[in-house]
Amino acid sequence: MTVTRAPVRAERDGALAVITLDRPDVLNAFDEATTAALADALDGAATDAGVRAVLLTGAGRAFSAGQDLRDRRAALERGEDLHLGNELRRRYHPLVTAIRTMRKPVIAAVNGIVAGAGMGVVCACDLRVASSSAAFRAAWGKVGLVPDASSAYFLPRIVGWGRAMAMILTGEPVGADEALRIGLVGRVWPDGEFAAGWRAFARGIAAGATEAYALTKEGMNAALERDLGPFLELEAELQDRAGRTADYAEGVRAFLEKRAAAFEGR
Repeated sequence: MTVTRAPVRAERDGALAVITLDRPDVLNAFDEATTAALADALDGAATDAGVRAVLLTGAGRAFSAGQDLRDRRAALERGEDLHLGNELRRRYHPLVTAIRTMRKPVIAAVNGIVAGAGMGVVCACDLRVASSSAAFRAAWGKVGLVPDASSAYFLPRIVGWGRAMAMILTGEPVGADEALRIGLVGRVWPDGEFAAGWRAFARGIAAGATEAYALTKEGMNAALERDLGPFLELEAELQDRAGRTADYAEGVRAFLEKRAAAFEGR
């Protein structure tokens, strides 16, 4: 995996790829350079055979405050006709698609505020963990917009229709403890323990049965879109494929020998 250009840092920690949004002075808001660099980093992680899990986080006091509105203000002041749908198709939809189609678990480690398009990226991830100071804000209505970057698709599926509507219509932030209670995140660590906590957690995922995770993700994606009958047939096909992996053979041996499995990701 190659280290991508600023304002995104990409590093390898064994089989774990860590991708960090690195514009802390503007709470890691997304400008053109940031979304392009994040797309490059995701592609690098997806195609690197040595990477078995990916973690996204933000530098400084935030994961991401969402779209950098300074670009939008300048365009409005010039009297330009904004085509925000095209911007979503060009910049944000490819990020969401890359996360969902990557055959590796993608984890969002949310530090501080996450809002707007940042919420979309976080909700598209397979797992979400947070620091105790994290705050999730679905506040598009505050600037006269609708949820974007896949948020209206994933957020109700994660927390339920009613909670998602409440978050979106009020724009009120949801703190880490509430996010844990409603299932928006799976783990919360105190701020001082956050970096060590997410790294250990993500390393554990990266040491897991990678191909089984990939097949699981394929099935979970399909479950969002298919009726029960076609899904059950796909489920059987995926389990056939999983049963032929080396990790399954190792898992069976380890279970019967009452030891921890040493998965190789194949």
